[in-house]
Amino acid sequence: MFFIRKQSDSKLTLSPDKHEQFLKGCETYIARLKKEGKLLSAQPIERDGDIISYPDKEWKDVPFNETKEVIGGYYHILAEDLTEAIAIAKANPEFEYNPDTRIEIRPIKMKEETTGFVYPTK
Repeated sequence: MFFIRKQSDSKLTLSPDKHEQFLKGCETYIARLKKEGKLLSAQPIERDGDIISYPDKEWKDVPFNETKEVIGGYYHILAEDLTEAIAIAKANPEFEYNPDTRIEIRPIKMKEETTGFVYPTK
């Protein structure tokens, strides 16, 4: 799983032409990964939402407000190992258009070792 992290919103920092080029680059990247059978899903994440917590056994629900870092979206990819996942991530157009981008690459846990529980995939 890739989480796209950057310091700013591309739509706000890029010119309209550059932003359109960036979006087309993402579309091309996604199409290539799909053709290669390496992509399960990819979506941008909206900037608003809520955060819920349960401190002291009392529910709290506050608006989500990204300030220092924007989580732009995610890619759910298929890779043989972490080395291949890193290579796939390095080809992401985020780096070309948004130099402050970081991509967090995390394996997805499919099964709990202690209980044997298998997580659903759909």
